[in-house]
Amino acid sequence: MLSAKTLFEEILDHDESFRLFCSIAASGEAQGGWENGRIARLVPESERALAPKISRHGADEDKHGRIFHALLKKRGLQPVPVPPETDYTMLLERRGVGLAHAKLRADQPLTVQEIIVYLAHSRVTEQRAAEQMLMLRKHFGDHPDIGRAVRMISDDEDDHLAYTHEELLRLTAAGHGRFIRRTLRACALTEIRVHRDVSLAVMAHMARILGWSRARSALLTAGIHLVYAYERLVGRRRMVTLRTPERRDALGGPATTSPAA
Repeated sequence: MLSAKTLFEEILDHDESFRLFCSIAASGEAQGGWENGRIARLVPESERALAPKISRHGADEDKHGRIFHALLKKRGLQPVPVPPETDYTMLLERRGVGLAHAKLRADQPLTVQEIIVYLAHSRVTEQRAAEQMLMLRKHFGDHPDIGRAVRMISDDEDDHLAYTHEELLRLTAAGHGRFIRRTLRACALTEIRVHRDVSLAVMAHMARILGWSRARSALLTAGIHLVYAYERLVGRRRMVTLRTPERRDALGGPATTSPAA
């Protein structure tokens, strides 16, 4: 029977597939940490109150990267190079989602509209991250090896998502609603394409490592395309709507520490 739980159990139980999974995850989190750190330094004066929250967001992402490296170390494994076609973060940047790295490497303050682009990017990608971690938490939250890490990352992703809702609603009330809606829609449409492409690429690598049959790979490929079609037609709405989060000021405190390896 094919299910998210059984597929991930296969990946978890095989050293080579687990090493690839953790390497991909750690790389993406580290990249997110760098991006948030640079953005926090370039926040315009009118939005300086955001800087500590963006820094906290970046610190959380760096922590997640360390967690994935710690999981590898616990199994006596080393990270592997991330195949370019599986690099979700870099593929989004190349396709114009979020702020270009050339912009972040410069020392010019960002504009309010560029901060909105950052927040819209985060709103869409944190939706994806929160959903994926919720799935892992449901099935592996009590796992003796990865359960604590899964719970911690899931809590953080929920906080990141709440923060983006709250800040985009604030900026909507300040008169930026039309630009926010347009930016969210563009980000969501690109993200679901990138997510499809990355899912197909990761599946192909896992199929090779785990020796999946052609029939199984074909079934998984069809499932990925079905999810993409649903998200493009209907599912993207969950990525572009804004609502007041239950937890306010979710990134207002210090970052929590990583669980021990």
